[in-house]
Parts: sequence; structure tokens; C-alpha cells
Amino acid sequence: MQNGLINTGEPRNIMGHIVSGAVASAVVSGTINYKKAKEKKLSSNEAIQDTVKKTAQGAIATGTAIATANHIGQQGGFLKALTALSVGMAGIYAVEVIDDKLNSKYEQLEDSCSDEKFLEEGINE
Repeated sequence: MQNGLINTGEPRNIMGHIVSGAVASAVVSGTINYKKAKEKKLSSNEAIQDTVKKTAQGAIATGTAIATANHIGQQGGFLKALTALSVGMAGIYAVEVIDDKLNSKYEQLEDSCSDEKFLEEGINE
């Protein structure tokens, strides 16, 4: 163990914590979204999408936290810690942007399907 900015103990396994973070996030978001879907506050599809998104973000956040703490505990690791933090933030942001893009595509598909049904109904009348 090197003398770093803060004594964070022995370096931890990042991959193991990513898996743990994904599982913990899936349990929390899955349970909350199940309750919301059961109460008809969310559709099943929305609940699944949100659970997958939060699971990915939880995995990224946990891996980021462990990597950052590992680097803070190393001599001269402050810049590496900031880099790990930045990469994690970018990953969470990317998941959010991808989710927004997918939701936009789903809405476009729903709208086009609604337009087609409307046209079919007009033709059949």
C-alpha cells in the first residue's frame, strides 16, 4: 500500500464491484418499478426499460467509485482518480442519452403505427 491522498485501504477489485453494483441497482430499481407497474403508474415495458437503464448506471457508478477510491489511495493518484470519475460520469451520461434516443425512436414508431391505423380506418369507412 502506497501513501496516497487518503488511506482508502487495500485496492479493491473493480470488476467484482461492477457486478455487485449492477445486482444492487437491479434489485432496487426492479422492486420500485414492479410496484409502480402493479399500481398502473408505469407500463410493464416502461418498468423494464427503466430497470435496465438504472442497472447499467448503477454498475457504472459502483465501478467508478471503486476505481476512484483505489486511485486516491495511491501516491500521485489524484489525476487518475479524476480520470476514473470523469469516465464514469461520461458512461452514465451515455446511458441516459441512449435511453432518450431509444424513447424518441419508440415514440416515432408508435406515431407512425397510429397514423397507419388512422389511414386504414379512413379507407375502410
